[in-house]
Amino acid sequence: MSQQGIRHRMPGADAPRGRTPDGSVVLVTGAAGVIGGVVVPYLAGSGLRVVAVDRSPFSSPKAELVLVGDVRDRAFVAQSLRPFGRPVDAVVHLAAIAAPGQVPEDETLAQNVQGAYLVLDGAGRAGVRCAVAASSVAAYGYAWAGRDLSPPYVPVDEAQPSVAIDSYGLSKTMTEQVGAFATRRWGMPTILLRFPFVGDGDRLAAHLDRIRRDVAANRRELWAWLDTRDAARAVHAALTSGLTGHHVFNIAAPDTSTAVPTAELLARFHPDTRLRAPLDGFDSPLDSSAARRLLGFETRHGWRDGAGND
Repeated sequence: MSQQGIRHRMPGADAPRGRTPDGSVVLVTGAAGVIGGVVVPYLAGSGLRVVAVDRSPFSSPKAELVLVGDVRDRAFVAQSLRPFGRPVDAVVHLAAIAAPGQVPEDETLAQNVQGAYLVLDGAGRAGVRCAVAASSVAAYGYAWAGRDLSPPYVPVDEAQPSVAIDSYGLSKTMTEQVGAFATRRWGMPTILLRFPFVGDGDRLAAHLDRIRRDVAANRRELWAWLDTRDAARAVHAALTSGLTGHHVFNIAAPDTSTAVPTAELLARFHPDTRLRAPLDGFDSPLDSSAARRLLGFETRHGWRDGAGND
């Protein structure tokens, strides 16, 4: 492990808990993933010193330090939280099995929850000032249920209870609970971000094309989406928000991933769902207003360039 730019005093040492000022050291797990690969250079470009972690060798030119190891390894996590001899200022925990079906269901649950526990509880124990972690709209329970379930109301806000019957959705609800636990136990602010499908470039184009060809295929995900660059901006907004306590936020684009009007989609695929607020045009069925209000987060990237979906 190389230690570049060692400093005896971290810039974030005197900052209020929950706020990560320029020059702070931020540990990013899952740094080679879809979101992590964009988060690392974005945070580095925003004036933060990034320690990038993933379980397989990877390149991360904008990171100050790259560490390779498994977040289920307690000793490795402890080492990663003190890469320069003292605790990092903040943690961004993105490492996880990213979708169901990659490993057996019990392993999805075990890996995601154990990794979250070791990183978030370890961060609190070490005295890290705040932690941000990736959750998923799968925590609501619709996306990977294996059968059609509908939200009781839309727009879906964070108060809506989980009805998860799949191990991935359950792993995300438990990851959120681990965050709340770390806040109660150590007083460390934790912010969990519920992401929908995240992508840009070819990944996003392929996703939009699938939905264009079969709009029903995305009904359980409520046609929610987010540009990867906006996901990175949401992480930065959470790190610099100054919020204390534990929080869970929906982070989704304000529109859907289809050119079919939202009212038509809901009438066709979720006819028993109650409409609590108007959803005009292509408005997303996910309510991200809490993130706008408390994090100051607004998306900047859209896909609607005249290419519609059937």
